[in-house]
Amino acid sequence: MLNFEDQTFRITNIFIMKNSILAVFITVVSLVFSKEATAQKFPGLDKSPMDAATYPESYRNSNKKVKVIYSRPQLKNRKLSKLAPEGKVWRTGANEAAEITFYQDVIFGGKEVKAGTYSMFTIPGKKEWTIVLNTSLNVWGAYFYKQKEDVVRVQAKVRKSKKSLEAFSIVFDGEDEEFTMYLGWGKSIVSLPIKG
Repeated sequence: MLNFEDQTFRITNIFIMKNSILAVFITVVSLVFSKEATAQKFPGLDKSPMDAATYPESYRNSNKKVKVIYSRPQLKNRKLSKLAPEGKVWRTGANEAAEITFYQDVIFGGKEVKAGTYSMFTIPGKKEWTIVLNTSLNVWGAYFYKQKEDVVRVQAKVRKSKKSLEAFSIVFDGEDEEFTMYLGWGKSIVSLPIKG
């Protein structure tokens, strides 16, 4: 027969053991149902991934004159005229309207533009595209485009390429203060001079 001290010791050990098991169980359950313990779900690559074009193009050059952030839709056996119809305001890419940032005042297609960030819309045409800089930012597509918020509209030349470009692309090329912005998609190459 156990004496009182032995019984107390045994009951205490049973209590501690039950509480330890309960503590381990609670910890395991909380880890299983915790957002931290479950695998984070990341979305797949967007069908029209976002990209950026800068001038100068070197990513190591922190003295940039311009940067364009835009999404890159692909033709996928569709006609350019269906994706960027002539005579209609286009978001200049996919998803949100393209945004262009000038880090200094520039002459954009012959017109003065102050340093800052603008939405960049385009109106495709056969021989020329109209490039529109607009003060409305963070807009989805051209659905919320308002002409009264335009800063400038300039005409850009279009030429045809022998090769077709599957994904819409923007690049800059030039030297020092004089450079050109190129928009390319399908067999259309649009060019606009910039001085900065």
